[in-house]
Amino acid sequence: MSTPAIKENTVTRQSIKVLLVDDQPLLRMGFRLILEGEDDLSVVGEASNGIEALAAVDRLAPDVVLMDVRMPLMDGIEATGKISSSAAEARVIILTTFDLDEYAFAGLQAGASAFLLKDVAPAELVNAVRLVASGDAVVAPRVTQRLLENFVRSQPARTQPRRDPLLEELTPRELEVALAIAQGLSNAEIAHRLFLSEATVKTHVRRILTKLHLRDRVQVVVYAYETGLVIPSNPDY
Repeated sequence: MSTPAIKENTVTRQSIKVLLVDDQPLLRMGFRLILEGEDDLSVVGEASNGIEALAAVDRLAPDVVLMDVRMPLMDGIEATGKISSSAAEARVIILTTFDLDEYAFAGLQAGASAFLLKDVAPAELVNAVRLVASGDAVVAPRVTQRLLENFVRSQPARTQPRRDPLLEELTPRELEVALAIAQGLSNAEIAHRLFLSEATVKTHVRRILTKLHLRDRVQVVVYAYETGLVIPSNPDY
């Protein structure tokens, strides 16, 4: 007898609400056990495909969605795109098997805030959910950068993308910060490089996101590669 795909829990107001989306019940169970061992995290529901995930996001308003890629009926990429383009506040973490999986890149393009390997260590999973829920950090930024560089280099040669007019809205300092984000630097590292306080860097990041109409830091990284603001510079990376 199959396990019901959708499960829902009540949650305290202070908890970070997490929705688990994967067609493997055992994987969902494992993630649930890890996350619910933390006082500030609560799994509010489960889904086994993208269609169920969209309904659960509307109904449960999770803060973070752990989203598998390969699922029946609607895959995680399509579901991520629909969540990101909706009014939902949920941020999506893509779950993938390989850190250079092209599906992980597609997930980031679709609006995911980060990606994790399915065999992620429990402590890293918990930290990732907290970071993404905060909206201030991208999980494993240098891994994200490596994914993007490898993916861009693997694509057929194309003409240089036209410079996005939105970039003209950025001040010179904001452009410097955007480039630093695209290189995978943390706020602390950007502050050190540009001789700024971390508070000032955070202000610049918020303004960059607003001006470029982006949801979070990882979208700045994707945007930088898609628009040609940053190009792969080390073929042997």
